[in-house]
Amino acid sequence: MELKELIVEKLKKNFGESVEEVTDFRDDLSITVSTNKIVDVAKFLKEDDDLLFVMCKDVTAIDWAKRKKRFTVVYHVYSFKNNYTLRIKTNIDENPPKLDSVSSIWLSANWYERETYDMYGIIFTNHPDLRRTYMPEGFQYHPLRKDFPVLGIPGSLPLPEKI
Repeated sequence: MELKELIVEKLKKNFGESVEEVTDFRDDLSITVSTNKIVDVAKFLKEDDDLLFVMCKDVTAIDWAKRKKRFTVVYHVYSFKNNYTLRIKTNIDENPPKLDSVSSIWLSANWYERETYDMYGIIFTNHPDLRRTYMPEGFQYHPLRKDFPVLGIPGSLPLPEKI
């Protein structure tokens, strides 16, 4: 059995209806799962002896602006055993944009979730140190959201002095 088929079969067998969508575009497998199962799916992918997705390479988000579930959180996870990168996605509501942290499964997700929180305002519950990475604490905006002004917010951040 091909690896992609194995991944899909195992996830559907263990999580059933929580596997919402499977796409294979240009040889990249993406699996969308229910928000409430993201930690369970992450744990399964990491611990299954056939899969062993032991590394989280990236966590990011997509702001769809007008969709009912405004944000899609995207995880890129890697299996050294199979030399394969898998994309896991979950769609979340806007008010408030919250999702359980997977940093207890993959330690590297800690930084990526902080960055996603900073840029999109998505709150990762149970994260051990959720704080801004680039923007100053107290800055109320999230620069990668679609509603953030293209030219920025005048006066919101001090600019460097001219030399």
